[in-house]
Order: sequence, then C-alpha cells, then structure tokens
Amino acid sequence: MVMEDFNLLISTSRGNENNACSEIWFLLGELGDREAIVDRTEVSGLVVAKTNLDPFKAIEGLRSILKERPWEFRYVLKVVPIESVVRTRIEEIRRAAARLHYKILENETFRVTVEKRHTELSTKDIIETAVENLNRKVDLTNPNKIILIEVLGRLTGISVVKPQDILSVTKERES
Repeated sequence: MVMEDFNLLISTSRGNENNACSEIWFLLGELGDREAIVDRTEVSGLVVAKTNLDPFKAIEGLRSILKERPWEFRYVLKVVPIESVVRTRIEEIRRAAARLHYKILENETFRVTVEKRHTELSTKDIIETAVENLNRKVDLTNPNKIILIEVLGRLTGISVVKPQDILSVTKERES
C-alpha cells in the first residue's frame, strides 16, 4: 500500500523506480532531511516522498544541487510539490482544491493541469470540481498559478503552484 501523506511526487523512467527512490532519499538527506520516507506507487515511473522540509523549499534545494552537481540526478526526472492528498473522489477533490484557492490572488490568472492514472473519473469533471466557486481569470498558456491535480489510482495529490515550483530535470539541464 502506497504512503498516503506524501508531499513530493517524483517521476522517473519505467523500471527505475527503486533507483529513483534511493536517489531522492539521498538528495533529501543532502538537504538536511535524513528521515524522508520514499515509496513506490502502483503507477510505473512514479514514486512519492514524505519530507519534513517544506516541499517548495525542498524543490529549491534540489534545483541548487542540480545546478551545482547535475550528475547526482541520474534517475529523477521531475519533482512536484504536493500540498494535499485525498482519496480519489470528486467531493474530496472539491474540498481540497477549495482549501487552496486562497493562493490564487484576485489579479492572478490560473489554469488546471490534471494528470490521471488508474481512474475512471473524467478530466472534465475533475477540472469543473477544482474550479467551483473560483472567480479568477483563466490563462491556459501563461498562468500565474497552476492548480495541479495528480491522480494516482485511489489517491489524488493537489497543489497550487507557480510554473517554476516544479523541478523538471531535463528542461533545466538544457537551459
């Protein structure tokens, strides 16, 4: 059974989940969290971590390591901060998303990004649920904030992030 209170979602190439688990555990240790818990998910190519660090600060730290020592990232491809984990039910997703709406200020734009794995829920239903009662301007190409909904079978991770809050190892190596 996968950990239910993770705050980082890590992607890797299929078959490298164990290597990615070891790598992210080591890197979080480098950042000062020697008690991070890392676990595989039922989705191939995805692992989760529960760090004692603020997940957004952890990503800043990982980005610094990537800039200074890019060779330390061999298996981790992407790291996403997760602010709330709920069961994959429309009502729970609605409540969790509503609790995070305050992070999108009145003058800011947003978009919803849904990544679905192992679920029957429709993307349209998830998006409509996540934005219920959110009176902000939508910008699909260049939003200030992204409501990120990561469905992993029976669990769903939700965050409101700025585009730069996501660490994409490949993109950042190229820039």
